Amino acid sequence: MKSGMAELHSDPIRNIALLGHSGSGKSALIESLLREAGAITDPEGRRATDYTPQEQKAGHSLETSLFHLHSHNTRINLIDTPGTPELFGRAMSILPAVESVALVINARQGVEQIARKSFEQVRSRKKCGLIIINHCDASDAKAESTLTALQDRFGQHCLPINLPSSDHSQVVDCYFQPDCTAEVAFSSVNEAHDRLVEQVIEVDDDLMDLYLEQGQSIEPPQLHDPFEQCLREGHLLPVCFVSARTGAGVDQLLRIISELMPTPEEGNAPLFMKKEGAKMGEEGVPALVTADPEAHTLAHVFKVVTDPFIGRMGVFRIHQGTVETGSQLYIGDGRKAFRVNHLLKLQGDQSLEVSSAGPGDICAVAKVDNIHFDGVLHDSHDEDHFYLEPLAFPEPMSSLAIDTTRHGDEQKLSDALHRMVLEDPSLVVEHRESQNETIICGLGSVHLQIVLEKMQAVYNLEVSTRLPRVAYHETILKPSEGHHRHKKQSGGSGQFGEVFLRIEPLSRGAGFEFASEVVGGVIPSQYMPAVEKGVREVMSSGAIAGYPMQDIRVVVYDGKHHSVDSKEIAFVTAGKKAFLDAISRAEPVILEPYMAIKVTAPVWSVGDITGHLSADRGMITGSESREGDEVCIEAEAPLASIMEYSNALKSMTSGEGEFSMAFSRYEQVPANVQKTLIADARQ
Repeated sequence: MKSGMAELHSDPIRNIALLGHSGSGKSALIESLLREAGAITDPEGRRATDYTPQEQKAGHSLETSLFHLHSHNTRINLIDTPGTPELFGRAMSILPAVESVALVINARQGVEQIARKSFEQVRSRKKCGLIIINHCDASDAKAESTLTALQDRFGQHCLPINLPSSDHSQVVDCYFQPDCTAEVAFSSVNEAHDRLVEQVIEVDDDLMDLYLEQGQSIEPPQLHDPFEQCLREGHLLPVCFVSARTGAGVDQLLRIISELMPTPEEGNAPLFMKKEGAKMGEEGVPALVTADPEAHTLAHVFKVVTDPFIGRMGVFRIHQGTVETGSQLYIGDGRKAFRVNHLLKLQGDQSLEVSSAGPGDICAVAKVDNIHFDGVLHDSHDEDHFYLEPLAFPEPMSSLAIDTTRHGDEQKLSDALHRMVLEDPSLVVEHRESQNETIICGLGSVHLQIVLEKMQAVYNLEVSTRLPRVAYHETILKPSEGHHRHKKQSGGSGQFGEVFLRIEPLSRGAGFEFASEVVGGVIPSQYMPAVEKGVREVMSSGAIAGYPMQDIRVVVYDGKHHSVDSKEIAFVTAGKKAFLDAISRAEPVILEPYMAIKVTAPVWSVGDITGHLSADRGMITGSESREGDEVCIEAEAPLASIMEYSNALKSMTSGEGEFSMAFSRYEQVPANVQKTLIADARQ
């Protein structure tokens, strides 16, 4: 990462993130904006975006990247995001840093999955929205039908602020200086202008009166405040057309961002909360945060990068106060502050050092070991318990068990996974002690493959992967009794213990119960824990296929001991073998975990989805229609049958389906499955 020195302009700031499906042209559009504004002038044409080796190999963005430019007396911070659906968690993570989100749509493909998911996030996080229809000059572009689809999907408040010319070679302004004589591809400049004005003045009674009753024309400066109000309230979603390839409309887009999208003061307030008293589990209350450069510093870390050379770098958005070189900042409720030795502005893989930054700025600090995603930076203990309302990341849909192929790399793997989770909040790592497995969980197979490739490329780790083991259990179906006499004599003192017990099944999920009904001291009380220990060894290791047992009650009711030869080890063995004897007559079975599944998918794919689940021993439990021709299907299915469900769902829905699942209960496996599992255990 190269660095240099720069001074920030004092002009107003605009922060905007570009979200959209892969192929929509987000990265190319950012390149065009940077070049149009003169922020990059590389004569060799070096790309500023998609700069990592992994991204260059893939041909599209895999990480979020930050850029900045200066245009129309405005500082603009741009954030590029990955458009692969399985990397949507990474794209979501930057939302707390911006007031505005631009949904980039490919005019050739129409409204795709990421645009729909992004729109939901714009609404839920109260972000101001902008829609950019890219590739409007392509021969197969469907500009008009794409706009219609947007209005059908998101609402009639999606209104064009410019239109493609009749030959699609340029873009015609419909707002700032509309040329009503210009020939456009559809609609008209006059109609687009009037609809915009009428939409905006709906929130301002005085302007409405001037426009409707007095017949006065309304100029853009008069519309500024109600325009911002419309954006904040979601009453308007402006649509603009561009071609990142030719640059058509890029200059207009810069003006739209600079003059119409909100500044930090104009956007909706950040969703900061404060825990009063800071008790564990206590819900926070809304906290007032103002874009005041003189107030206490308050910033939020929305991206973490780990690098072998610069250590851990945190990228943060300043919401209040000023950060300077030499500032002392706390992280959350930490008691020890860190010193800002170098304050950085990022331009892709380049960094520029600045001396100070204020509200609305996006900066970074490096070599801060305990900085983390979602951390709040502040300079006063008054803000120790401030936090931003957390993002609801998508549930993991794919899992892999992972292990090193080289002996001695175990700690290296642990360190690499820790760093990667810091960088990617949608990646989950679990260690399942019952199966002795390390599991990585992601939003799909593509997500996990990218993680594995980075592990090899960046950390030089060779790993093996497989599907996680299914956590089968064993139980019994009927009561029975068991008996064992353990007697061992090999010279000197011997071993003796005899146990009679009965067992019975408990209701599913009840666990394990152990009781004694021994009377008369036939088994002295000091040996009863040894009997239980032997029983628990079987409960842990299983009786027929090596899986833990559950839902069994064991009652010891008789036995014998010897005053000389009885020892603890004798009753451990007697208890263990008496339990196994009882199990052999109690119809032991194997149980498998069943999962409750929720699938959201296009209505046209419902038949394939329900058929596939039924074929995988699943059962449909309900369904409901959602807006936008989507259906939510609820079902239950055995985990063993849906270990790779994300790939199947992707195929059935052309990548537009998503699902979540949670443990439901344990059920008996079919006889043929049990036979196979027992045979595998005996190999």
